[in-house]
Amino acid sequence: MIEKTEILNDRLFGVDPATLFDAFADPAKLAAWWGPDGFTNEIHEFDLKPGGRWVILMRTEEGAEFLNHSTFQEVVAPERIVFLHHDPIHVFTLEMDFQPENGGTRLSWRMLMEPNEENIQFKQFIAYANEQNFDRLERVLGLSMASSG
Repeated sequence: MIEKTEILNDRLFGVDPATLFDAFADPAKLAAWWGPDGFTNEIHEFDLKPGGRWVILMRTEEGAEFLNHSTFQEVVAPERIVFLHHDPIHVFTLEMDFQPENGGTRLSWRMLMEPNEENIQFKQFIAYANEQNFDRLERVLGLSMASSG
């Protein structure tokens, strides 16, 4: 079996697991923080259960649009979400784990994708974009920048 390209990001957020989980589970909150800086979102479909579909239109400041299709594979509130992102551009699995830690919650993202040349080249960019996601999530939650690690 060929090893997948793996991208890991995690951050400690100063809220309880249920509050952090809800920031993803509530489509209105999710639309406010999902994606790198400069993106706005319209959620067209969101069925947070195994086998449920998630369709989100992401729009850049310049107006470019990316219609993303995903399928939830695992949902255990408020501990874990796993989904398969089908398109556009990158096919990947994202595992999100919400672990209580030091009075807050550590959110760990593990992205797995095929080890092709494009994905390997984009690995650093995607890891940076994921950190922007976390920054936006902190703003939605009303938190100051927490330490990552």
